[in-house]
Amino acid sequence: MTSRGPAARCDHRGVTTSEQYADLGEAAWRWVLDQVRWDDDGPWIPESVPHDGGPPEDRDGMHSGIGGLAHVLAELREARPWTDEEQRLADGIATRIRGNLATTTAYSYFDGLVSDLGVLWALKSDGAEEAVARLAELMTDDGWEQPWLESPPFAEHSRINDATLGTAGNLLGAVWAHRHGTPGAESLATRAADLLLAEAEPTEAGTNWRFFPRRFADDVPPARRDRQMPNWSHGLAGIAASLAVAGTTLGRDDLIAAARSGAEHLVTLGDTSGGGFVVPRVIPDQADTDHVTYTWCHGPTGTSLLFTALEHAGVTEVTGETPEQWHRRCLRSIRVSGIPERLRPGFWDNDGRCCGTAGVGDVFLDAWQRRGVDDDLAFAQVLGDALVERAVVDGDGACWRFTEHRNEDPLLPPGVGWMQGTAGIAAYLLRLARVLREGRTTPAVARLDTWWNLP
Repeated sequence: MTSRGPAARCDHRGVTTSEQYADLGEAAWRWVLDQVRWDDDGPWIPESVPHDGGPPEDRDGMHSGIGGLAHVLAELREARPWTDEEQRLADGIATRIRGNLATTTAYSYFDGLVSDLGVLWALKSDGAEEAVARLAELMTDDGWEQPWLESPPFAEHSRINDATLGTAGNLLGAVWAHRHGTPGAESLATRAADLLLAEAEPTEAGTNWRFFPRRFADDVPPARRDRQMPNWSHGLAGIAASLAVAGTTLGRDDLIAAARSGAEHLVTLGDTSGGGFVVPRVIPDQADTDHVTYTWCHGPTGTSLLFTALEHAGVTEVTGETPEQWHRRCLRSIRVSGIPERLRPGFWDNDGRCCGTAGVGDVFLDAWQRRGVDDDLAFAQVLGDALVERAVVDGDGACWRFTEHRNEDPLLPPGVGWMQGTAGIAAYLLRLARVLREGRTTPAVARLDTWWNLP
């Protein structure tokens, strides 16, 4: 790595141009392509660079594996034809994913069959029917088993509810497949939605869903059993959103009502001061971490998706305000939070999609393309400029090294993949460039976790 700093110079007005964002996005993608390795089983990428040894355990997943590169290819396809190298990569990813559908036992949005559904659709490849059939085959009357929840302390055959590893994520995948006419997907979505309804916990304010249901946690220490992560990835916001979009797709008002009730409980957990809305990262609070963050996974960026899901479902009011008003509250909290500046050790150490700058930027671009509020586009550019400033340029490539404030050397090795690496950042910069060049009506790439958030 030869330099760290601005990879694209700003013009005389101090604003990075669309061409400069695009150039940096292409340089980042070039760096990712240079990390792709091939073996007898197809392409793979390391989680970070440098890397010694063979493919990682989750080599195929969307999160940090080869599957995530399909989403970059989908973004590139909106701007230009694929090169021969990119076409070969796309073919290799699709062949690898399809070849494992009949035997895989993984099913999560991050690294399993739901990931596979998103990857195959991004590549416009077949295989969705096989993925849905395998998801249905692995589902029992009580849901999908989570073997990583060890017994003890968890009960045998434990399940989880969340949108990235559990039932809500599988519901989002089934809804996505059903919207695209995949045989078997409607039945699968119905079964998953009914399972979530059965795990609901009534509260005085509305309805709650936990990461793992209480019935599987009798022997878990109370401090862990009672812990909740109520935002998108592992908690209430993601679960309620999945029910809302399932309700619209399946024509079920009971699912929409449950989602609205979940939102009513969620808003009692958050801070609405200053016209914003932000929910704690963890409840009860943990002394060794920030009380709140502003990310896709555990902050108002991801939580905002619940309110657009409710709006899409026709809900007009949540605790005295419209879903759009709650959505704008989420965005306001993000804008005034201080990100993307690294205000103190541990604050905003990450520039990726899951936990950092690129993920926030994508949601703000969604908002601008949907509503046309100029502040949203302006903030998306602020985030883009932070990525420009933090890029590590290496010849004709570029990558990013995040900060680890607890280590003596705070810069982590550059990540490669979609959720926590250069691939996901590249896609954001390429999209930002395209939106600035073509305007609000340029197509946005729909994915199974965002389609209702788009115009």
